[in-house]
Amino acid sequence: MTDPDIADSIYIEPINWQTIEKIIEREKPDAILATMGGQTGLNTALDLSTNGILEKHNVEMIGATKESIDTAEDRELFKIAMKEIDIEVAKSELAHNMIEALNIVEQIGYPVIIRPSFTLGGSGGGVAYSEEELFKIVNRGLDLSPTNEVLLEESLLGWKEFEMEVVRDNKDNSIIVCSIENVDPMGVHTGDSITVAPAQTLTDKEYQRMRDQSIAILRKIGVDTGGSNVQFAVNPNDGRMIVIEMNPRVSRSSALASKATGFPIAKIAAKLAIGYTLDELKNDITGGQTPASFEPTIDYVVTKIPRFAFKKFPQADPNLTTQMKSVGEVMAIGRTFQESLQKAIRGLEKNHYGLTNLYKKKSVNETLRKKLVTPSAERLFYIGDAFRLGLDIDEVNHMTHIDPWFLEQVKDLIDTEIEISKLNIESIDSKTLLTLKKKGFSDIRLAELLDSDELTIRAKRKALKINPV
Repeated sequence: MTDPDIADSIYIEPINWQTIEKIIEREKPDAILATMGGQTGLNTALDLSTNGILEKHNVEMIGATKESIDTAEDRELFKIAMKEIDIEVAKSELAHNMIEALNIVEQIGYPVIIRPSFTLGGSGGGVAYSEEELFKIVNRGLDLSPTNEVLLEESLLGWKEFEMEVVRDNKDNSIIVCSIENVDPMGVHTGDSITVAPAQTLTDKEYQRMRDQSIAILRKIGVDTGGSNVQFAVNPNDGRMIVIEMNPRVSRSSALASKATGFPIAKIAAKLAIGYTLDELKNDITGGQTPASFEPTIDYVVTKIPRFAFKKFPQADPNLTTQMKSVGEVMAIGRTFQESLQKAIRGLEKNHYGLTNLYKKKSVNETLRKKLVTPSAERLFYIGDAFRLGLDIDEVNHMTHIDPWFLEQVKDLIDTEIEISKLNIESIDSKTLLTLKKKGFSDIRLAELLDSDELTIRAKRKALKINPV
């Protein structure tokens, strides 16, 4: 959007309503599209509307109205709206000061999740296990929230987390672009969680229910056009499903869904905002052979792994919570989850060519158990170490709350690595090597496991005529 070949004018200015008013006075636009500027764009658009700037200059807010943004972003208004359409939300109450927060915790109990209103990336939020932590997180959240309010919510720690990317036009046509599943359970910000598209562990009934609720939520909130992200939590024990929140804008997850499916959410959302309908727009995925109203389907798996830079911020807490800490992310595509996971690990460029052994001891002790219980950037590798040392899926699931299906995939990779290490390069035939490649093993990782070198493995692979597609 700052490309001079596309934009008529470009401004490098602070993004606040005072600056935007000056730009409106100079450029005299007919409308303003707030849903493309992330959380900052929404907050600034709300400020413009609240201060009467849009009305003063006769500028229309398109994509989403002030009322719809307010309802989606204000935790209490969102909760009321969901109750009106019989969609369950977590038990929660708003607090505007510490006294209110303490009274709410008496009803909800610890641990309690704190979510400040109108903040980006969960800034100021967290999970409080004690009164001391409650004081710290609530005071920080009240300072960071533009409306000086925080939502105190019942703990959903350990629940499975899902996201639905929805696109809607002004004729009430809606499509689900992509479903996304978080490998890490609730308690870790979705921006810090390993995520997979499409969702891998949903039943068809659960998916259809989630799809119907996502569309109903967009209708209720009043997002007339464009893309929105709706987040759900599912209790793995009884299947109870609740909606966590929705973002009435193009988000990080929208970018992932666009790359995963090839469906250009931002491009389509911009055209929908100026009056096009989904059936009028061509689908780029099919070369324009079908309209954008066709829901994308994919026959591959996309895995996203966040990238962290805790070494550059030594005072930062490396444990992952509801406040986002990652500085970037990598995405990989594979025919299977295992293949895309191993590709993504290599894409981090942290000298990990697979599920590297980080835990060097020969037996499981309390240190490793703490590594499994506490979400961190390296937990995936410690899960691999736990399987190497003989822990079973039930034990690891109990400590991590990661769905057993994902743990089975990781355990299978570890079991495969153990079997590979018993072989030598001469004993590997074409069928075995092809199977390993389908599981995502790179030449350099196979070299590490076989005590060989990358060039030798590559020469062997080429001799067996196993080449990238």
